[in-house]
Amino acid sequence: MKAIKLVRPGGLDKLELAEVDDPGAPGPGQIRVALKANSLNYHDYAVAVGAIPTSNGRILMSDGAGVVGAVGADVTEFAVGDAVVSCFFPYWQNGEAPHGNFSHVPGDGLDGYALETVVTPATWFTHAPKGWSHLEAATLPCAALTAWRTLVVEGQIKAGDSVLIFGTGGVAVFALQFAKAMGATAIVTSSSDAKLERARAMGADATVNYKADPDWGNTVRQLTAKRGVDHVLEIGGPGTLAQSIQAVRIGGHISLIGILTGLKGEVPTMALMAKQIKLKGIIVGSRAHQCDMVRGLEATGIKPVIDKTFALAGLAEAFRYQEQADHFGKICVEI
Repeated sequence: MKAIKLVRPGGLDKLELAEVDDPGAPGPGQIRVALKANSLNYHDYAVAVGAIPTSNGRILMSDGAGVVGAVGADVTEFAVGDAVVSCFFPYWQNGEAPHGNFSHVPGDGLDGYALETVVTPATWFTHAPKGWSHLEAATLPCAALTAWRTLVVEGQIKAGDSVLIFGTGGVAVFALQFAKAMGATAIVTSSSDAKLERARAMGADATVNYKADPDWGNTVRQLTAKRGVDHVLEIGGPGTLAQSIQAVRIGGHISLIGILTGLKGEVPTMALMAKQIKLKGIIVGSRAHQCDMVRGLEATGIKPVIDKTFALAGLAEAFRYQEQADHFGKICVEI
């Protein structure tokens, strides 16, 4: 069967469509899944280009969706024909995170889902939302769950809250959808007026072009009658954190979920302390969080925004499209 391997880590020209052995029948507690789709995340891109080192020959992609083809002994949660979606942290089932790195993430520390069939423990997957396509389901494990955990689990978002959302990528668009479904006010930032127009069409209450407005943190405060927002999805990292602190209310919540502006930088600690802000690092979530999110998606009727879809053999092309940062929502791969 076919798989995409990173033959020699370090660049998109090193991705190879290879033949790999069929995994065979599932053992006790396992399921066999015919994979139908992946979705791209920045983490996948970082592995593919060598920014995150991994083993030679690694099969890429953390997000996979497909259909159960066989179940092993003792598996009661799934049946043949069930539509399923993978977990970003397969060993994080519930409770507190058991590790603080990517050593157990498919497509990084483990072989991922850029292939036709896998056999894994049943607990490495959850049911997909009812009525969703495999492409739609593949958008959930990283991007959607990050937005869900940030707003619903950690932020305890409620009607009347306000949320500042960075950009219009996968996490951001899901955050916009979750915020509006919960009755919150959503403010979206981007460097593209065209993307901001699309965000407004999706329900964003206000938008700010951070490239045209370098003091956007203060602008966000003005948009909330100088109160500041309740929640910030901080994707930029050190280059944007100071403005996020300016934008958030006293006692507000900032979730650091990205480092697009770098790995290190100055933190305005006095402002952080004076405003008594809760700043928390977020890396996706647990299987239990994902099960809750699936129920939430079914209840709200939210559907993902898919920008463009590529074939498995075109994964390198998909990553090059991702590099351009012109997409709105998720980029997917059909297997």
